[in-house]
Amino acid sequence: MTTLSPGVQEVLDAHGLDPAPIDPGLRSSQMAGHVLTIFLMDVVITVGALFLAKRVRFESTAVIGGGSPSLPLSGTRYTVVVVCLAAAWLLTLAIRGGYRRGILGVGLEEYKRVIGSTALLAGAVAIVCYLGRIEVARAFLAVAFPVGAVGLVIGRSIARKWLHRARERGHLVRRVLVVGDHAHVGQLVSVLRRESYLGYAVVGACLPTYEEDFLPAEDIPVFGGLNDVAEVAQAVSADTVAVTAVSGSGTAFLRRLAWSLEGVGVELLVVPSLTDIAGPRIQMRPVAGLPLLHVREPEFTGMRRLSKAAFDRVAATALLALLSPLFLVVAIAIKLGDDGPAFFRQTRVGTHGEEFRCWKFRSMVTDADKRIDSLRAHSDRDGVLFKIHNDPRVTRVGRFLRRSSLDELPQLINVVRGQMSLVGPRPPLPSEVRQYGDDVRRRLLVRPGITGLWQISGRSDLSWEDTVRLDLYYVENWSFFGDLLILAKTARAVVSRAGAY
Repeated sequence: MTTLSPGVQEVLDAHGLDPAPIDPGLRSSQMAGHVLTIFLMDVVITVGALFLAKRVRFESTAVIGGGSPSLPLSGTRYTVVVVCLAAAWLLTLAIRGGYRRGILGVGLEEYKRVIGSTALLAGAVAIVCYLGRIEVARAFLAVAFPVGAVGLVIGRSIARKWLHRARERGHLVRRVLVVGDHAHVGQLVSVLRRESYLGYAVVGACLPTYEEDFLPAEDIPVFGGLNDVAEVAQAVSADTVAVTAVSGSGTAFLRRLAWSLEGVGVELLVVPSLTDIAGPRIQMRPVAGLPLLHVREPEFTGMRRLSKAAFDRVAATALLALLSPLFLVVAIAIKLGDDGPAFFRQTRVGTHGEEFRCWKFRSMVTDADKRIDSLRAHSDRDGVLFKIHNDPRVTRVGRFLRRSSLDELPQLINVVRGQMSLVGPRPPLPSEVRQYGDDVRRRLLVRPGITGLWQISGRSDLSWEDTVRLDLYYVENWSFFGDLLILAKTARAVVSRAGAY
């Protein structure tokens, strides 16, 4: 065992820590119960969806092909078919990595694999039935797979929420030892603490030069230098080592560190200098023995952009037709409140800086714009945004509209006209855009949205920096599937009313 750096043993003793080996199966056993719970939930959902489809289409005594002797599966009851399809469904999920612990609880990959596995099985069943001339009722399949896919996604969402809450309470977490320069370690610690649902609990740090017992801002104990990482990891019972930028160290350091952690049950994570770039844009390309990261450009044009615009307009048109009675009720309530106009139109900035008139239900008094200068000193927000928690300009009806987010619904008109999207960055005011730096102006590369990452992450409770960070992340990494997930999460955000005022 390598001798620890001077003073490190004193720090360990002060914290009551002695070097001890880590059980390699400890981290695996922590997630085993959660994976089993997800599997059992999937069993119930798939079997339930198939039996529901059977009940909708048939009586319980129905048989494939009506019992015709010319069919290979003639006389097979649909109960047997349900069991076989459920087994095939779960097997497909397992083969495609739907139960890998690395994808559970974070990101879109888990949902993509669930939907992809369902689509793959549905296609395989259709091909087999066609080639084998097996007359399986199409209505049975048409009900089973869509219902099952939705149920699986909802089930995974519930399991994810439970996992996040457990991690925030300190359960099912990984004990992380962070390694790197002081500044980069501090940034990483801040992120991991802010995003506690990820399940990374920082227990200590190793810096290139061991000088202090604690990182002052983060209150994280510093246990040693770069040569002490493996021993310190075992001493503090860390099961994960996260390496961020280290000045003056190269691939040799990481190689030696990886070797020293082999066989001791400690996982090595390397934090790249690339930030706010999602996985689908990053591809590993080994060249002459060097692992090169290829980063694709964000897509601002092309078929994906056209399909997003088409979906936005079709969905917005349908929602306007569906919600027209609600529009009438809200408009009457606003009119009865103070006899002012029901709608409020305000100039906002859209794609590439083009201005447009944004529609909303009026939630403030009619002369709200004239009062804003006298209230700026009372703003609850930092940065360029102006927001007051208890804004005196908001009417009684308007307060309810804001808390329920009903005031945003008329923006569907802007979506139909192609000025906004269902999902995108927050539509800014011209006065805000004039204060943008070059980085922040990238928000204007895509259409602003009725909802977005800012909507499902706290809305008005977010700081200006967090709002910009979320909007830029969306601009750089947007996807159609990601938009659908944001729309689904928006309903929960509206019900919770967090940050709505």
